[in-house]
Amino acid sequence: MSHSNIAFQPPLTIAPAQVLRGHGLLAQVGGAIVQLGQRPLVIGGNHTLATMQPQLQPALEREALQTAWMSYSPDCSETTLATLIKAAKQHCADVVIGIGGGKALDTAKLLAYYQQLPIVTIPTSAATCAAWTALSNVYSDQGAFQYDVALVRCPDLLVLDYDLVQTAPRRTLVAGIGDAIAKWYEASVSSGHSQQTLIIAAVQQARVLRDILFQKAALALEEPGGQTWQEVVDATVLLAGVIGGLGGAQCRTVAAHAVHNGLTNLLASHDTLHGEKVAYGILVQLRLEEIVQGNQLAATSRQQLLKFYGEIGLPQSLDDLGLTTVSIADLQQAAAIACAESSDIHRLPFAVETAQLMAAMVSTTAKEVRREERGERSEQPASHPHREEGISHTPHPSPLAPHSTNEVTA
Repeated sequence: MSHSNIAFQPPLTIAPAQVLRGHGLLAQVGGAIVQLGQRPLVIGGNHTLATMQPQLQPALEREALQTAWMSYSPDCSETTLATLIKAAKQHCADVVIGIGGGKALDTAKLLAYYQQLPIVTIPTSAATCAAWTALSNVYSDQGAFQYDVALVRCPDLLVLDYDLVQTAPRRTLVAGIGDAIAKWYEASVSSGHSQQTLIIAAVQQARVLRDILFQKAALALEEPGGQTWQEVVDATVLLAGVIGGLGGAQCRTVAAHAVHNGLTNLLASHDTLHGEKVAYGILVQLRLEEIVQGNQLAATSRQQLLKFYGEIGLPQSLDDLGLTTVSIADLQQAAAIACAESSDIHRLPFAVETAQLMAAMVSTTAKEVRREERGERSEQPASHPHREEGISHTPHPSPLAPHSTNEVTA
């Protein structure tokens, strides 16, 4: 039989080979790491390494591991990667350990990918799903997003130590909630019409993730370390990663992440976290649907998200991102980058111009205006099928209960 016409799909990168989660894992992790290598190179930020080395070193020494420690400063950039590749070769590293936030983990994953080494991820907060995914973002030395790299596999080992994550500031979990909830608003608009089995599954998992966060986020933030808090950490670090793994690139990012990428080019935005910028980007995406399509369901969804953001402390505007004094020129630069030809914003089902994006970016908290008051056409534009359901304001007891895209159940 001829195989000349067989088309091979890209490899699936759905999940890490092993996930350890629980309390006090940092002190016990050496036994799992020794299965992957004898000479670890640990990558983290300067502060994280100073804090974590005294805690992690004894666990590694008990297994007689020969460990080197390196900072990813100044950023997850090509400059840093070149330095780390030299360090890995000099140390004869046979396994890479990333410990820290998203950029530390992205750097470690990318180093392991280039050196073809096993990779262990140890998140110190629940701010992103970077510990799970087969993806790394690359930035300039100044912190501006440049491009992402799809990796050949998810991490070999993910260590989710709830005690460690609980030491992170509250703000990091809030940011993780913003980053995770974006999965629904981006995946549903880009891939809601897909007939592919795994993409359908990813979109529906994104919906479940959204509902879990709507229902549990506020309580989780009130009771750090409690059972509900632990479930929300699992949602932001683990379940969010599952969705990207199942759905691939087309389920990962649309306008919300494109806006994030544009904002990283503004120095004034660097004091805000990834998930905070992404959460703001969701509001921008919904505002675009209102401005460009006249979509009233998007307007309702945005108002409900604003309420949810207010309850847990996610940014609702440029002011909340510390960009009160941003100039028109800077805003135009960020919008132009977000609208670049290669940008994921073009996964939206309509074309977006820089001026339209700027208008959306400055009006995320605008009140909903009825079509009749605007004097516009009354017909409702075609919308994503998941957004054509009735809008209910009644909370559902279970995140799995079928209900509207647009309701907030918190």
